[in-house]
Amino acid sequence: MSPFGAVSSCSHLFSGVWLLKPGMQKMSSFSLHTAARCAARNYYEVLVLGGGAGGIAMSARMKRKVGAENVAVVEPSETHYYQPLWTLVGGGAKQLAASARPMGSVIPKGVDWIKSRVTALDPDKNCVWLENDIKVSYKYLIIALGISLHYEKIKGLPEGFNYPNIGSNYSVQTVEKTWKALQDFKEGNAIFTFPNTPVKCAGAPQKIMYLSDAYLRKTGKRSKANIMFNTPLGVIFGVKKYADALLEVIKDRDLTVNYKRNLIEVRADKQEAVFENLDKPGVTEVYKYEMLHVTPPMGPPAVLVNSPVSDESGWVDVDKETLQHKKFSNVFAIGDCTNLPTSKTAAAVAAQSGVLDKTISLVMKNEVPVKKYDGYTSCPLVTDYNKVILAEFDYNAQPLETFPIDQSKERTTMYHMKADMMPLLYWNALLKGYWGGPAPVRKLMHLGLK
Repeated sequence: MSPFGAVSSCSHLFSGVWLLKPGMQKMSSFSLHTAARCAARNYYEVLVLGGGAGGIAMSARMKRKVGAENVAVVEPSETHYYQPLWTLVGGGAKQLAASARPMGSVIPKGVDWIKSRVTALDPDKNCVWLENDIKVSYKYLIIALGISLHYEKIKGLPEGFNYPNIGSNYSVQTVEKTWKALQDFKEGNAIFTFPNTPVKCAGAPQKIMYLSDAYLRKTGKRSKANIMFNTPLGVIFGVKKYADALLEVIKDRDLTVNYKRNLIEVRADKQEAVFENLDKPGVTEVYKYEMLHVTPPMGPPAVLVNSPVSDESGWVDVDKETLQHKKFSNVFAIGDCTNLPTSKTAAAVAAQSGVLDKTISLVMKNEVPVKKYDGYTSCPLVTDYNKVILAEFDYNAQPLETFPIDQSKERTTMYHMKADMMPLLYWNALLKGYWGGPAPVRKLMHLGLK
C-alpha cells in the first residue's frame, strides 16, 4: 500500500466512525455499571431472550423506548464475551481477558436481568417458560439466543481437547489452546477445518490459518509446515470478489485447500484427523497433524428446535426485511438464531438492530414496518498480524462496501479497525444501542465523493 493510500483510508475510517450515530456523542467509555436488577416479575412489556450482542443491543434500545422497568433480559451466563476478538487470541495477538466483561456491566442500567435459561416458548399465550417452571409473560418478545456449538458431533470431541496440539477459537475453553498449539509447533501438518453446517463468522476458520502461517514464518518454522484448510464447501469464500483475493493470498503463501472434506473424527491420542470425502460417499481420509484447529458443527439452540417460532430446521422464522416473525406479529428475532439468509456475524447484528428498532417502533403504533434489512454483513478477513481484507456484502452475495477504496486488498488500516476500533464500537456503541451498522458512514463516504 502506498503511504498516500494508508493515510487516505485511515482518515476516512477515523473521521467516519464517530459519526455513525448522533447519539454516540452522549456516551462515555467509562459508563459501565453493575446495576442491572437480578429479578424476575411475571410480566414485561418487552422480554429479550439472550444476553449476547443482539440481546443487549435491543434491550438498550427498548429501554429508551418503553422504560427500563418494562424490559427484562433472560440470560444465565455471568460473563459477556466479544467473540470476534478470539481470532486474535488464538493467534497470540490479544489476551482472552480483553474479550470479557461481567454480564451485569453490559445489561442496561435498570433493566431486569433474569439469570435463568429458557426452557419453552408459548407464543400463542404470549409467554415463555424458564427453569424451575417459572412463567414470564410479555407484550413483545425479542429472541436473540445465538447459535449452539456441537463439538460432540465430531467423534473424539470434546474430550480430545484434553490432549496437546489441538485447539478451537470458537470456545472460551479452547481458544487459548490454539495459541499453545501454534507456539509448540515443530514440523508436520497444520490443519484448519470448516464444518458442514451453518457457522457464525464463516471467515474465522481460515483467519487463524493465515495468522498461523505468519507466525511460523516469523519463528523460522514455516519450511517445516504443511498448512492446509479442509472445507466441505466448494469455494473458499461465498463472495467472488473476496474469494479471488483470498485465493491469491493462498497461492502466494503456499497454503493447501482441500475442498469437499468434512471432519468426522479426531483421534487426539494419535494426532490424527479423519475426514469424509463428500465427492466420494463412504470414502474417508486420515491426516496426521502437528497442529489442528477445529471449527465445530453448529445449529440452533435446543429450545428452538421444534418450537412454535422456528422453521423446520430450528431457526427462528422471521421476515428477512423487517425481522418480524412471520406468524406472530409481536415476536421478533435478531442475530445467529434466525433463518435470515446472510452470514452470522456481529456486524450483521449491528445492521439488524437498527432495522429491528424501527420495525418494533411501528408495530407498537399499529403501523406496518417499512424499514428493510438488505442482508448487510461484514467479515474482516485477517490475513496477517497487520493486514485485513474487509469483506462487506448483502443477501445476494454482492459487495456492499463502506469505504471508497478497493476493500478486497489487504490493508493495515483495516487491521487496526478490526483489532482496535471495532472492540470500542462494540462495547460503547452497539451494546448501548447507538450503532445500527456502517450505513451512515457509507452515505458520508459517497457524499464526500460527489
